[in-house]
Amino acid sequence: MSLAVTSLERVFSFKNGSADLTLPDPNPAMLPAEVMDFYSGAYPELTTATVHGPEIENDRMVYRFKTTLKTTKPDMKRH
Repeated sequence: MSLAVTSLERVFSFKNGSADLTLPDPNPAMLPAEVMDFYSGAYPELTTATVHGPEIENDRMVYRFKTTLKTTKPDMKRH
């Protein structure tokens, strides 16, 4: 009996507003932080994000980009 060696597909996900986006791997030779920089041109919120993972899900390595910038609603009350 022989073992087959396979590599897992890498994908990158992040929360964009209320939507969860999954982005394909642009280049398997890139480090996850380089992939985040690559996508930050299209998704500026990634410029303040950090990389987490990978987690194995459905035979894929999933890296998550988590933004560190939080938005708050202004306090509209006047005293």
